[in-house]
Amino acid sequence: MKRNSKLKRRFRKITFITIIIFLFFTLVGSNDINYNQPLQNSATINNINTTPSIPFIPNQQVDEKQRFLATVTHQISNLPQPNTYEYILLRAYGAVLINQQPGVILPPKVILDNEQETQEFQSNMRVTLVEGTTECFLQKVAADAFNKARNIVNISLKSGYSGDCTRSFATNLRFWQKYANSRTLEQVQQGKETKILGVVAPPGTSQHLWGLALDLRVSNPAQRQALNQNGWFQTVENDLPHWTYLGWDEGSLPKFGLKDKTVRGVTYWLTPI
Repeated sequence: MKRNSKLKRRFRKITFITIIIFLFFTLVGSNDINYNQPLQNSATINNINTTPSIPFIPNQQVDEKQRFLATVTHQISNLPQPNTYEYILLRAYGAVLINQQPGVILPPKVILDNEQETQEFQSNMRVTLVEGTTECFLQKVAADAFNKARNIVNISLKSGYSGDCTRSFATNLRFWQKYANSRTLEQVQQGKETKILGVVAPPGTSQHLWGLALDLRVSNPAQRQALNQNGWFQTVENDLPHWTYLGWDEGSLPKFGLKDKTVRGVTYWLTPI
């Protein structure tokens, strides 16, 4: 009887230990799923948005359009198809997609659909304050380049406020509603209206959402030269205050198919599509 009692106690002890071990490994497995899954998702986002460490240079034997589209394909997940709203926006604002500076991130598509999607993208940006301001933030690489230009010659923001710099989806929408409306948007989407794109960007499409654009007061060649030397160019035709950080010197821009066009004495670097 005593022997049976000892065996029962030993059996219960082994069973208890087995259950504890089982629960331990179950909890560890559960924690691996909970903690690793967000890291995997983050890595996926960064793989899409982060510019490559080795610059992509398209085949220089093909025409400008092919060079540009090859670069875009290398940068974003899905190339917009001709005659679509996305393609119209790529034509108007896509010059920034040649930017391959280490540390710069680009969205995986040309339209950020809403505030949440915009915030998710912007949360991955490494930003810094433009010197001499209290609220003008840009992607750090772009801000550093602008600060260098500003150390050469004085360059003022257009208004001096954060709206000249990185914008929220709501700010982009507010500017659109100031200059246009839903009917205008329908016309742009159908390809019937494009001039408005040189005045204001439709919701979710502004380069300012990407932290790679500034609205500036530029009035002389010395300012333009300083900006160009540090990778900043005008890329939206007829939008005079708007400057885009491309991250390349002027001589490199044609490699990616960009075309220079002078309008009323101002040189814009435009997409070739």
